[in-house]
Amino acid sequence: MPDENVIERVIGVIAKTQHMPPAAIDIDKSFLELQFDSLDGMNILFAVETEFGISIPDEQVPQITSVRQMVEGIQKLLAEKTAS
Repeated sequence: MPDENVIERVIGVIAKTQHMPPAAIDIDKSFLELQFDSLDGMNILFAVETEFGISIPDEQVPQITSVRQMVEGIQKLLAEKTAS
């Protein structure tokens, strides 16, 4: 189950990057449904990496197609970072 703090931070980053209200971002919608293109996706990715102090591996990027997948991926990376 996604951590509420991570969800809020990811939504906050997306809202800031895309200049939209956080309430307009549904965690279960795909980036396509939110009308984000590939450039938007890269801007969000870089902003999220900066916010959380992580690096999302290039091979995982194409698999991240929704806000929920991004949140879950970040949680895994944060858990790995804490464990090491």
